[in-house]
Amino acid sequence: MADKEISVLLIEDNAEFAKLVSLYLQKDNEAKFVVTWKPDGETGLEAIKDDDSFDVILMDYFLPGETGFEVTRKLNAKEIKIPIVFLTANREFDLVLEVMKLGVEDYLVKEEILSPVLPKTLLNVLERRDLKRRLEEIEISEKRLQAIQELVVSVTAELDVPVKRLRERVELLKKDQLASQFKRQLATIEKSLDRIEQKLRRLKELKEAKSVPYVKGVRMIDLSE
Repeated sequence: MADKEISVLLIEDNAEFAKLVSLYLQKDNEAKFVVTWKPDGETGLEAIKDDDSFDVILMDYFLPGETGFEVTRKLNAKEIKIPIVFLTANREFDLVLEVMKLGVEDYLVKEEILSPVLPKTLLNVLERRDLKRRLEEIEISEKRLQAIQELVVSVTAELDVPVKRLRERVELLKKDQLASQFKRQLATIEKSLDRIEQKLRRLKELKEAKSVPYVKGVRMIDLSE
């Protein structure tokens, strides 16, 4: 992960402490941390435009003006899902419980900042975030596939009968001496019926909600082999 750039928003009112945090992270060998420092919650919130603004937020709980708790509540209200790690002066159980209820990913005692615990904690938080995203994508994909399969059952049930009847009609016409002059057309119809039945079989056997570009941004289910 050393070649991966990780953007960190550091919200901390102590400028000297913020400088130490930034320098320590920049020396890490596992990842390239790029730190943006803001001295309070207000300027921190201004720096956050959307979920892609930063990879992780490292924030002091006790800030001038709005506390880290209040800043987190505002981020939740805006549905900003950037993972947050709190900095605390000590391990107060009530405080930890309070911030965890808000969805804060982790917390660190400031004494641990100038140690390998800091970068490892941030990297672990990001790994958990990536894992959560992958699991959510899998869940969405599975629900989408289930919805498609339910639709397929309904659609194929409606198409099976007319396709079967049309094939029976073609077979009768092939045996009819009067229809012998239409052999080429009947052959073309048979080929079309073969393709339709083949697509219906693939729909029924669909195991993955894979789609391909069609036209004007529209995507269609990929039924190719």
